[in-house]
Amino acid sequence: MVEPMDLFYYSKRPIIGAYYYTGWHPLKEREKHLGPNWTEWELVLNAPPRFDGHDQPKIPLLGPYDDRRPETLRLQQSLARSFGIDFFCFGAFWSRGERFFEAPLDDAFLKNGGAEGFPFCVMWANRLPRKVLPVKIRPKEVIEESRRVTTDIDDFLNLIKTFEKLYFRRRNYVKFKGAPLFLIFDSTFFLRELGIDSARTAILEAKRYLAACGYEGGLYIIAVNPVLNSSKGQPDFMALYKEAGFDAITHYVFLPHWKGPYVQDYEELMIERSSQWQLFRERSNMPYFPSVATGWDATPRGAIFEKKRPKRYPWWPIVLGNSPELFSKYLVKALKFSLKENPIGLSFVASMNEWSEGHYLEPCSRFGFGWLRGVLEAKQRIEGVHTSLNRS
Repeated sequence: MVEPMDLFYYSKRPIIGAYYYTGWHPLKEREKHLGPNWTEWELVLNAPPRFDGHDQPKIPLLGPYDDRRPETLRLQQSLARSFGIDFFCFGAFWSRGERFFEAPLDDAFLKNGGAEGFPFCVMWANRLPRKVLPVKIRPKEVIEESRRVTTDIDDFLNLIKTFEKLYFRRRNYVKFKGAPLFLIFDSTFFLRELGIDSARTAILEAKRYLAACGYEGGLYIIAVNPVLNSSKGQPDFMALYKEAGFDAITHYVFLPHWKGPYVQDYEELMIERSSQWQLFRERSNMPYFPSVATGWDATPRGAIFEKKRPKRYPWWPIVLGNSPELFSKYLVKALKFSLKENPIGLSFVASMNEWSEGHYLEPCSRFGFGWLRGVLEAKQRIEGVHTSLNRS
């Protein structure tokens, strides 16, 4: 039987997956630091401009919400269906069996209308959520070691077994030729920590387990956030993803230069980033699915420093000049790339609702429904071309 969202059967159509951040409700680990009922909406709604012309705060047109509520997920599914989004890719936090931010997916989505409805997949967010926001210190590293999620072969197989029971067996879970679509957010850290041999074993055992469970192809696993240039003293990870058993690569937010100028221009960045898609595909020798972000501005997550801002996340950098029209233009380009270069015409969008980092599709006070219309217009342009070719 054909699965409702087996991407193989839609290979000649544009397919759009929107990343979904499940962090819009209180987290118990934050309560002792920030008080009960604190959420990141406190940061978003009260974000001050950091300079003249800085577009802050970014206000949700439909108001803030609690993503544990079924009505929130129903509305988001309705918006996604109406504007051409094919599935959500939920961030799933896991640290050796401990879960964070799981209620929006496990309860509001799957237990209230999502179980046989809107397609979804999961991305393992292999790092811990921040316990204190806004960030007030100047850490030496962007990602503190205490937030990195360690794993090993047994833990990874336990993760896959757990996610199979919770997610993969759902009829609306996104698959490719019968294999569940599964993403690892910090794929470079995954390889660095396990080492190539153990990573290969972990992925192979996961695929064998799922194949034994009846999933044809086992697991379609995508490495997120690959880097073209390895760090000093580190191996060239671009050559290792396929060797480790990954099936494809993509990005979450592939937009700013993280160590570049403080203010960066959206279209200049998209021209450069889109020119690199082919290089990722060639260097990895695997499908590369572009991810197009609507913008980048994580300053709501950073405390205000009066004298000098730190040159790192979340204070630095900021992307200006983004618009629904430019976003739609490059989403068209991404879809064309996938349809031409990959076995499926898949592209990701960052994201449905990452408001505190300045990339979201949901309606806002500045652009209204513009970001969502940009998705629909991009898809209609591509589908119109393919419809005309098919008729001819």
